[in-house]
Formats: sequence, C-alpha cells, structure tokens
Amino acid sequence: MGERKEEKPTFIRLTKDLLKLLVGAELEFEDVELEFDELELRIEPSSITAIPRIAPPEKKSAKLLELQYVPPKQDYTSRIVEVKLGATRAEGGTRSRSVVIGGETVPAYHLFQSSMPHPPVIAFDVFDTPKVSLPGAVRRHVQEVREDPAAWAKLCVEKFHAQMINLHLISIDPLIENTTPEKATKTVEAVLQAVDVPIAVGGCGDPAKDLQVFQEVAETTAGERILFNSVTLDMDIEKTANLIKKYDHTVIAFTSMDINRARELNRKLYEYLPREQIVMDTTTAALGYGLDYGFTVMERARLAALKGDPELQHPISSGTTNAWAAREAWMTLEPKWEPKELRGPLWETTTALTLLLAGVDYFMMMHPAAARAIQEIIEAAANPSKGDEPVDWVTLRI
Repeated sequence: MGERKEEKPTFIRLTKDLLKLLVGAELEFEDVELEFDELELRIEPSSITAIPRIAPPEKKSAKLLELQYVPPKQDYTSRIVEVKLGATRAEGGTRSRSVVIGGETVPAYHLFQSSMPHPPVIAFDVFDTPKVSLPGAVRRHVQEVREDPAAWAKLCVEKFHAQMINLHLISIDPLIENTTPEKATKTVEAVLQAVDVPIAVGGCGDPAKDLQVFQEVAETTAGERILFNSVTLDMDIEKTANLIKKYDHTVIAFTSMDINRARELNRKLYEYLPREQIVMDTTTAALGYGLDYGFTVMERARLAALKGDPELQHPISSGTTNAWAAREAWMTLEPKWEPKELRGPLWETTTALTLLLAGVDYFMMMHPAAARAIQEIIEAAANPSKGDEPVDWVTLRI
C-alpha cells in the first residue's frame, strides 16, 4: 500500500478559500480585537493628492471702486389727478391758501425721471371731544386745549406749523355723545374761524349718522372745499357724492386693503362726482401690525394707476395716526425698548416714512415731533441739491 498523504487541517483550507473570496471586498467586523507586535501601513503613491500652493493675498485697495450708477427707467403712460383742498376768498372760501395734491407721473421720489409736482401734505388730527383716549406722549402736547377743538387746531397751526387740520367729529357717534348735526356744524365753523389753513372733516364711522352730519356741514360751509373723511361702500354713495359736488367740497373714498373694492367705490362715485374731487384711502396699518400689507396695496394701486388704470388715478390718503394703535407705541415695556416717550413718535414716524415711499399724498398725523421729522424728509427728498452732503455710511464709524 502506498503512503497516505497527510491532510491539511480544515481551518487552513477554509482560511485560504475565504481569502480568495474576499479579494477586493470590504470587511466589516464587530466586537473584534486585534493584537500584533508591529503594524505596517502601505500607501500607494497614486492615492496621494498634492496640496496646491496658495498664492499670497494681493494688497488691499485703499479706496472703493468708482462706478457710475444709471437708475433704471420705465415708461409710465398715465398721471394721477390733481385735487385742490381748501379755497381762498378769490376761490369762494375763506382760507389764506389752498393746497394741491396729486399730479404724479412716476412712482414716489423717482426724481431721476420727473420732478415732484406737489409735495405731500401733513394734517394734524384734532378731536371734538376729550373722551378720545390719547397716548401720554401726545397728550402732554395738547392737554390744555383738549376740550376746545378750535383752540387745539390753532395750537397745531401756530406752534406745530400744521399745513392742514383734520377735525374728527367723534362725538356724533350714537354710542358716545350722539351730538346733533347742528352742534357738530358749529364745531366745524369754530375751527374755520380759529385757523386759516384748509381743513378736513371726519365722521364717526356710522354710515347713517355720518351722512346726516356731512349734509349739514357741507351746506353750511359751501365753497370752503373741505375734505370729507370719508365715503364708504356702506354709505348712500349717491347722496354723499351729490352733496360734495353741490357745495364744492372734496371727499376721501375709503376701502379696507382691497384694490378691487377701491376700484368699485371710485367707479360708483364717477356717476355723480368729478374725478378731481376724489382722494383715495386704502387703509393704513401700523408698524408691526400689518404695515407691509398697507404699503403693498398702496404701492400696487399707484403703479397700476401710472400704467393706465383710470379707476385708481387718485391721490392717496393715510391715517398715519393708526400707528398709535400698536401697543409697542405707548405701553411701558422693559428697558431694552427705551422710553415710550421716544418710542411712540418713532413708531409714527416709521409708519409715515414707509407709506411716503408707497406714494401717499395726504398724511393724518398726531405727534408734533413725528410730523416735523416727516416734513423735513419730504423737503430734503424733494430738493436733494439743497440739503447737506450725503452721509458716508460705508466708512462711517459710530
């Protein structure tokens, strides 16, 4: 018998067979410990990527590049109608002067395309009853005249240089004092005698009572070209428009942040009233309380008007004092908010400034510092060559 070959241990055969199967494969071990005396790592030269040498940074320029800026221009085909507020004696009224708003042919402050035909007008709010709650920052300026609307209006003109007075007949509200149309008219007459600037007269928001009062006031003040605030879709539009036309006044067409409703109201007014007696108000929301919506509607209306929409080609009014409806404008808050005496006027100023850029022509304001700030901005923006040199905000250190 021949010699019997010695068989290799089974685990050796399995190891070699297993190694053949695992050539080029990836292994993943769990709970494995490796013990060795020496470890040799072999790295193929082809797998090493050379790190590129980074060039040293170039020397920084000491000044900014000077490039000529060419403002983008668009063609606008239409014009905002002009509305005259107030009437002098020669015009059938008793005012020392009248003011005109509107007339724009380009968006607000596109002075590189066209000059501003008429600067926006600021009217100070005056209320016919002390029952209206005023924020402390405003009340401190008018406290001694709150019970006398005529004296309040006079203070605004003589001390705060108001261009117009916006008289709110809040007391006619049936839920407040339910003042009669005759008594409300006497208040309007007293204000007209106390000041010689144009005035606006606002109601209480009750459609029926407002129409009664407007009828009496319009007839008594015929020819003064008062701006009535306001006519809405809820009122008797025909009667309201006819009395405005008959007694030669003007009116604000008020709608609530809806361009289509603004078109609808204006379209209905056209049946009775010339376009030159209509001002448009699409509602003002305060900073932090919908200001972006208010701005967007006003801007869309103005751009549509300039591009040819005849039902939106009217000056825009803003009840900017709605800024004081924001709690942050008058509440006492933690120190990081700064004192409310400063915060409130800033809230009103920021609200007005934002809407100024949307194209507002008529501002109703309340705090004298806010009104003065906006007036100075209007004057500086309308006459850039007459102002101070622009601030170098790029290199400015504070």
